[in-house]
Amino acid sequence: MTDTKAKTGVSGLDDILVGGLARGHVFLLEGEPGSGKTTIALQFLMEGASRGEACLYITLSENEEELRQTAVSHGWDLPKGLEIFELIPPDSLLDEEQQQSLLYSSDLELGEATTKIFAAMERVKPKRVVIDSLSEIRLLAQSSLRYRRQILAIKHYLSRYKATVLLLDDLTSEATDKTVHSVAHGVIRLQEMHPEYGAQRRRLKIAKYRGQAYRGGYHDFTIVTGGLRVFPRLVAAEHRGHYRRVVQSSGVAGLDDLLGGGVNSGSSTLVLGPAGTGKSLIVITFALAAIARGEKAALFVFDEELGLLFDRLKGLGIDLEAVRDSGDLLIEQVDAAELSPGEFAHRVRHCVDTRKIKTVVIDSLNGYQAAMPEESQLILHMHELLQYLNRQGATTFMTIAQHGLVGDMQSPVDVTYLADTVILLRYFEALGEVRRAMSVIKKRTGAHEPTIREYRIGANGLAIGEPLTQFQGVLKGVPTYVGEDEPLLSEARA
Repeated sequence: MTDTKAKTGVSGLDDILVGGLARGHVFLLEGEPGSGKTTIALQFLMEGASRGEACLYITLSENEEELRQTAVSHGWDLPKGLEIFELIPPDSLLDEEQQQSLLYSSDLELGEATTKIFAAMERVKPKRVVIDSLSEIRLLAQSSLRYRRQILAIKHYLSRYKATVLLLDDLTSEATDKTVHSVAHGVIRLQEMHPEYGAQRRRLKIAKYRGQAYRGGYHDFTIVTGGLRVFPRLVAAEHRGHYRRVVQSSGVAGLDDLLGGGVNSGSSTLVLGPAGTGKSLIVITFALAAIARGEKAALFVFDEELGLLFDRLKGLGIDLEAVRDSGDLLIEQVDAAELSPGEFAHRVRHCVDTRKIKTVVIDSLNGYQAAMPEESQLILHMHELLQYLNRQGATTFMTIAQHGLVGDMQSPVDVTYLADTVILLRYFEALGEVRRAMSVIKKRTGAHEPTIREYRIGANGLAIGEPLTQFQGVLKGVPTYVGEDEPLLSEARA
């Protein structure tokens, strides 16, 4: 950051703003009540105070005690360099000393209120100012023309001190009035959404920023103890890495044969099929193979409770809990009802950037889709996430549970065109038994075997049989036997 930018105190927001707010200008921070405006304003002023700048919070809506309670809820102790000036009264006006600085904004003429603001500015001479909120000034102005004139007067007066100003607007009165939009140097819009199920979602966008490039679009954020956490929208084009592509084995001979030797590093693999076909086992097999090579892996589990997953894999001879405890495998249980897509992408990126993890498993995209308001947005999110991971040399494995058991399968969302490799799993009926078949239907990074193989899941994990050359219609679920003898897995017959 250079001296021309004032950091907001929210690292993700500074990233979106390419360094922060341009010093000496007026910015509008708007959003409905509860969207996080006060929290950002306090973080903005505390950041300035920590740098030795005089800071002033002018409040026409909340009193000083409420603001300090907000700070305490985040574990903050407001610094001495941050002064709060109230234009609202306490519950009782019996104390004459309080009447000297605390006034009813509803009883003040607009000019008087503005004079009091200027007097506070003259006394403090701040470098950072927050005015909360414009809805009170708008009510006092009573007309759009008078309101605009007062805002311009405040803007020109503040320019004397070269102060960086945040004007807060709660959009509670005449929300369609865009007067301040044309006056402000930049506009930050906070939005709160309430899905039919799950916690509320918050996002922000930069609606305007004169003479400055910024990351456009919506960016998810959350309010936690300690302030706002903003997750800038992932743009894969901004992240380019250099690495050597190598073929990575799954550790299962038959699976490697199907894949033409394995999968390439820096590529994505999608495993899709109906419930119970072993999708999770296959992608975890790849993760364990990476760990056996001396690498680290990350597993993001959307659908299955971790305790159940550990117990189930122990029955297959895999102690996943021990691998996690060793530090080689990062496992995160993801609650789609509580986690926004932007925060999930941030977690994945943190694994790759900070912990140098090169194998990422997402199980499953059905759960990831549940976190998305629209299917089309899932496609865009996945496109950017996969492009980013590929460019960092990370190998990604994903699963999708298809609807149905046999016959024509339907996927809740089609992302097969995004993946570099697609492994298709199917049930089929043969010789009075329900069996499983596997095929690789796509591999961008090299040749693969065009056959269909039967596979088995047993006490020793995953076992792959020879190609089913004498059956037809296996992928439809009801094959036709066209040969004399088919070498199915002998263990499956037992």
